[in-house]
Amino acid sequence: MYKNKNGQLNNIAGTKIAACRKHKNPKMSQRALADKMQLAGIDIDKNAVQRIECGKRFITDIELKVFSQVLNVDVNELLN
Repeated sequence: MYKNKNGQLNNIAGTKIAACRKHKNPKMSQRALADKMQLAGIDIDKNAVQRIECGKRFITDIELKVFSQVLNVDVNELLN
């Protein structure tokens, strides 16, 4: 998989996904988020969620859309 050679993050939404997940009431774990993503048809596990949140993994447009649905936020909120 392509890695950014300048040391930058591989996505811009990961930190926002983590913040939205942690601000859920009750707080949602990475495993719970992965489970909800799987129920929505996205094959992702807890380790992939962790890599997305710390910027080590790219996010596809389809995954981003489902993240926004599962977290109940607008896609643009995850991108800002």
